[in-house]
Amino acid sequence: MLEHLSALPADPILGLLKAYGQDTNPNKVDLGVGVFKDDAGHTPILACVKTAEQFRIDNETSKIYIGPTGEPEFNRLISELVFGEHDVISQNRSRTLSTPGGTGALRVAGEFIKACKPNATIWLSNPTWANHEGLFSAAGLNIASYPYYDYENKCLDFDGMLSALSNVPAGDIVLLHACCHNPSGMDLTKEQWQQVTALAKEKGFTPLIDMAYQGFGQGLEEDAYGPRLMAKELDEVLLCTSCSKNFGLYRERIGGFTLVAKNSNVADIAYSVALSVVRSIYSMPPAHGAAIVSTILNSDELTGQWHQELAQMRDRIATNRQLLVEHLKLQGVERDFSFITRQSGMFSFLGITPEQVATLINDYSIYMVDSSRISIAGISKTNVEYLAQSIAKVIK
Repeated sequence: MLEHLSALPADPILGLLKAYGQDTNPNKVDLGVGVFKDDAGHTPILACVKTAEQFRIDNETSKIYIGPTGEPEFNRLISELVFGEHDVISQNRSRTLSTPGGTGALRVAGEFIKACKPNATIWLSNPTWANHEGLFSAAGLNIASYPYYDYENKCLDFDGMLSALSNVPAGDIVLLHACCHNPSGMDLTKEQWQQVTALAKEKGFTPLIDMAYQGFGQGLEEDAYGPRLMAKELDEVLLCTSCSKNFGLYRERIGGFTLVAKNSNVADIAYSVALSVVRSIYSMPPAHGAAIVSTILNSDELTGQWHQELAQMRDRIATNRQLLVEHLKLQGVERDFSFITRQSGMFSFLGITPEQVATLINDYSIYMVDSSRISIAGISKTNVEYLAQSIAKVIK
C-alpha cells in the first residue's frame, strides 16, 4: 500500500518556517507564520496564563476523560465571551462544545453540516484562510466562493460580495470571518454586517462564522458585533472560536463550536447530532487549555490582567502597521501603502508579485507566502527599517 504513494507538497507556511530556520542571514525576517510576536521576535506566554496554569497544576486531581462536550464551565464562559448579555443565552438557544483548537471546531462544523444536509455547499470568501477549503472538502462538502477582497484597489469588494451572496440557495452555508479577516485584514463594517444579515434572512442561507481573533481587531466587544447581530436576527447560526491567539494558547489546542437554533428544543436535538460527530472524530477534547481559560475568566483579577495583555498585543499589531507604512515613505516609496493601516488583525497583502516575493526571500531573507500575505506581528522596531529598505529596492 505505502510503496505506491507519491509525496504531497508541503504546506507553504510550514515550508517557509523550515527555510527561515535554516537561513543564516542575521537580518532575516519571518512574515509567514501567523502567530503573535513581541518586539524581540518571541511569542511569550501571557502572565495571566502562567498564573492560571500554576493553579491548574496545584489543584488538578485527575486525568479522567471529560466527555465529548468538553468542560462545561469553559463552554459557558466562551459562549458568554462571544455573546455577552444576549437574548441567545437568556432564551437558551445556543449550545457550545469544546474542540481541539479553532481548526477542530471548523472540522466539527463541517461534519455537522454534512450530517444535517449531505448535499450542502459551503461558500468561502475569496481569499480565505488556506486551510478552510481542505477542512470542508475533507468533510465531504461542496465548495463555492464569493468575491471579497479587491486586489487592485486594496479594499473590500462589498458590492461583489453582496451580488454573489444574493444568489446563494436557501440551505447553503456561507462562511464569514467575524473580525481580522485572514488573509486580507479587511473586515465588514457594522452597516455591512447588517446588510449581510438581512440578506441571510431573505435568502435563507446559514452563516458559519469563523472567530479566531476576538480581541485582536478593535476590541472584545467590537469584534463580536457580527456574531451577536446574526444570532439575534437569524434562527440558525454556526460559530467556531479559538483561544490560540487571544489567550496565546497555540499549542494547547482549545476552541469551541457553537450552534444557535430557533429555540431550546431544536438546539437540544442539533446538539445531540454535534456530539455524535465529535464522538466519531476524536471522542473527547483536551482539557488543559480549557481549564486555563476557565480559571482566567472566572477570576476578576485574572480577567482584568488578560484584558490588559490582550490590549497590548492588539496595540502592538496596530503600531506595526503604522510603522511599516511610515518607513516605506521614508525609503522614498511612491506607491501608496496606506491601506495597511485601514486593516485589522495580523495579516495584510503587500500587493507585490510572486516574482518580487521570491526576490525578497532569496536576496534579502524576508519570508512571506507567494501571494505577498504578511504577518504584521513579524514586524519589529529593529527590523522594520531593513524590511522597508528591501521592499523599496524590489518594487522600484
